[in-house]
Amino acid sequence: MELLDYFIIGMESALSLSNLWYCFLGVLLGTLVGVLPGIGALATIALLLPVTFHLDPTNAIVMLAGVYYGSTYGGSTASILLNLPGTPSSAVACLDGYPMAQSGRAGVALFMTTIASFFGATVGIIILMLFSPVIAEVALKFGAPEYFSMMLLGLVAASTISSGAPIKGIAMVVLGVLIGVIGTDVNSGMARFSFGFPELTDGISLVAIAMGLFGIAEVIASVNRIRRGQVDRKSITFRSMIPTRDDWRRSWMPMTRGSAIGSFFGALPGTGGTIASFMSYAVEKKLAKDPSRFGKGAVEGVTGPESSNNACDQTAFIPTLTLGIPGTVSMALMLGALMIHGINPGPQLMTEKPDLFWGLIMSFWIGNIMLLVLNIPLIGIWVRLLAVPYHMLYPAVMVLVCIGVFSINNSTFDVWVVAVFGAMGYAMRLLDFPPAPLLLGYVLGPLMEENVRRALLISRGEFMVFLERPISATFIGITVALLVWALVASFRRPARPAVVTKG
Repeated sequence: MELLDYFIIGMESALSLSNLWYCFLGVLLGTLVGVLPGIGALATIALLLPVTFHLDPTNAIVMLAGVYYGSTYGGSTASILLNLPGTPSSAVACLDGYPMAQSGRAGVALFMTTIASFFGATVGIIILMLFSPVIAEVALKFGAPEYFSMMLLGLVAASTISSGAPIKGIAMVVLGVLIGVIGTDVNSGMARFSFGFPELTDGISLVAIAMGLFGIAEVIASVNRIRRGQVDRKSITFRSMIPTRDDWRRSWMPMTRGSAIGSFFGALPGTGGTIASFMSYAVEKKLAKDPSRFGKGAVEGVTGPESSNNACDQTAFIPTLTLGIPGTVSMALMLGALMIHGINPGPQLMTEKPDLFWGLIMSFWIGNIMLLVLNIPLIGIWVRLLAVPYHMLYPAVMVLVCIGVFSINNSTFDVWVVAVFGAMGYAMRLLDFPPAPLLLGYVLGPLMEENVRRALLISRGEFMVFLERPISATFIGITVALLVWALVASFRRPARPAVVTKG
């Protein structure tokens, strides 16, 4: 009965005119940036953060969430038509989606990805509704030691489980934590690491860091990489989108398995839609009666991964909203947006702000229905947009970045910060250092410091408080195991020859 009450509260909030408008705006922008390779949801969310300062918290988070999961819908369009993934998690769609387009089945591929995306998102939302209250109820028993240990585990897991060298991920987390402590000490009121700059006494702006690392760096990296696409617009008609009975038969089980895989990985820190979609593809290829079809236009090679990454996008909100632990960099931006409005995500969010929490979840239903209705009729428009040369798009993105960051504090200092982090983000790409753990460290670093100091004050400086409490000790033990694994993997990596796997 309690879940039904929350459902009614959420629907009342989500169906308000303002939330409906911002949900529609978010999913429309998300689809657009997903279709256009080289921009991405992260850069768009970073661009929109200054706008959210002037919005109601529920309106703001509903819009940003719409951009987040809407980009996954649109990301497969460029993958299928041009073999250029609009988002990282849509890269798998290139493997079989592009061969389907080459064989004259682009319409079917686009239609089935939309259906698979909606199916996966629906499963993810149901799991989000069922498990969020349970996790929040358990989390209410947590104290400062448990929160610190859990955040530490989340940061280490995000930096070691994700792709790339684990030691590089850990280095980026440490750098992010160090950047996060710049500013005024909460306890003493003293400025730390400001180096004589009065602008640094309030810390470095989250918006400036996000725009630099993911906006400017993405544009610089994409300028010479993305070329104008050639798409046969006449070949994609509503009639060409109708799938055969065999397409439906081959797709239902892959969509179901993909949704389960995505829902699992979405709730884990450091994984995200990219790993979930590749895992789904590997499972489908392993279970297929004829694996040789994969890579040549197998419809299940498209529907399975697409349902997986969309389910992953929904369940990624579980640890972010109920525990205050962002598992991905996009979730870190969501967390930052809530904190900008003075809202602390965590187990009490569900009881203190039920209209925001459940209104957001109910907006996922509405947003995904909007995406289902929008994507199929607007495929022709997305196809035309893909023909726009990228050198006409990136100057507009750069201007919007500068205007957006300047508008927050009317400070040119913030614009310089964006430029510095943009150059830093591009250098990190060249050196294969992941930028996502840096932002996670920046967001969680001050929260970790606050909880560790609170725990030590309560225990009168006794560090054993983190090991004496069972839950905290469990988190610490898993963290140590991950660190040991990361060190072993780093030492072994150079000794192993590179292995190239196909398809």
